[in-house]
Formats: sequence, structure tokens, C-alpha cells
Amino acid sequence: MSGSSAPQLGIELLRALRHRSDVETHLVMSDGARRSIKLEADIDPEDVEALADVTYDTHNLAASISSGSFLTAGMVVIPCSMRSLAAIATGNSQDLLCRAADVTLKERRRLVLVTRETPLNLIHIRNMETVTLAGATVFPPVLAFYHRPQSIQDLLAHIVGKVLDQFAIPHDLFHRWGAEVE
Repeated sequence: MSGSSAPQLGIELLRALRHRSDVETHLVMSDGARRSIKLEADIDPEDVEALADVTYDTHNLAASISSGSFLTAGMVVIPCSMRSLAAIATGNSQDLLCRAADVTLKERRRLVLVTRETPLNLIHIRNMETVTLAGATVFPPVLAFYHRPQSIQDLLAHIVGKVLDQFAIPHDLFHRWGAEVE
């Protein structure tokens, strides 16, 4: 999780994965993410860490996930700030989050960046192009209404479900297009 608005997205992803025996979650929260969680989600960052199987200090560049020899199915940065996007696009491993993303790209594993900013400037767009050309998926959390959301929770669940779809992880977080909606 990087220090962008909408830390609820990362929290909901961790909640969706919490009880899955086939997925082990490894969490890195940037310093900015810790601030956003306190300000926007009114949750203690330690409570968010408790949702993950393994947590890391963002300043620990020697952590296991900083090495390509640590096998993963991929990585999600959710939310992904424009600062983290820029660091990932330029290979600037300023912290563990960006180093782990860099490793994910170099190992040709799935990297999904749930970018949070609007409107976008040309620098943002070019950074998105750069990471896309390097193999990442840029995934702005765009709202959809075909599943007839009734709450903010429904909107969060839809976005998190779409992220899980990127990794072919089964879920029942929303009704798919064409499925009967009650």
C-alpha cells in the first residue's frame, strides 16, 4: 500500500484474501500509506497489518521480497500513488515497496498498480505507459454500476474483485455482467 487516497481499497483486498488458504499475503505499507490509513480510514495501521500473513518495514530493503529468488504469484500496489508509480517507472527502489515492484517486473511476474489520481497530467500518463511497456497492469479504480451497488462497500468490493480477477483468484464479491441482479 502506498500513500495515496483510498487506503480502503488495500484494506478490502486484504480482507478478501484473509481467509484463503491458497494465498499468502505479504504487506508493505509506505509511510504515506500509514498516514492515509489514519486520516481516511480511521483505522490503526497495525490493525491493517494484522490482516496480512506477513508484514515488512518499508525501509527494510533486505527483506525477502526484495529478491527475485523469493517466489510470488505477483504483486498489487493498492492504492498506488503517483509518487510510487514514478519510482516504479524509473526503477528507483527508494523503499521496499518500490524494490519489490521492480523485482516483480524483472522476474516477469504480474504487477498490478491500482493508481489513484485524477485528473492525470502527461507525466502520470507517460509513467503509466512506461510501466505498461515493462509488463505491469495499470488499474485505475474506476467505478461501475452494472452490478447495481447499494453502498460504498459494494463499490469497493467490485474494484477488489476485479483486482482478484487479474490473478484468476475466484471470488463472489460482485455480480458479473449478464448475471441476474436482485
